[in-house]
Amino acid sequence: MPIHCHLDHAQQLVAVTAEGDVTRADVDALLLAIEAADAVRYGKLFDATQATTSMDGEELLAIGVRIRGLQKGPVGALAFVVQKHRRERLARILGILASARRPMRLFTEARTARQWLYEQLPPTDKPET
Repeated sequence: MPIHCHLDHAQQLVAVTAEGDVTRADVDALLLAIEAADAVRYGKLFDATQATTSMDGEELLAIGVRIRGLQKGPVGALAFVVQKHRRERLARILGILASARRPMRLFTEARTARQWLYEQLPPTDKPET
């Protein structure tokens, strides 16, 4: 599968890396895993800099509708990392994602995205030093 997902329940973070051709079935499986793990409220880092997709506009819209359906309760911040020239292709789905009441930003570098996302995460129970 071209999508790799790591859930960190302690930090309430979902880190996703996509590589190669991502299909609707891949995204559906990812969304199912996030929902099953009760992680919709977690912050999400989605790095798609090494991904492509042959999905058409209808498939992207269907994914957007599915994501919108998951947004009934609290939704975590989203940092989406993509190559500049691929932004247009994702405009439709990103518009749907932006409609949720949550911080969301588009990045071209994973390091910057991760830093921003960590600033959005809820404080942990770690003792201050």
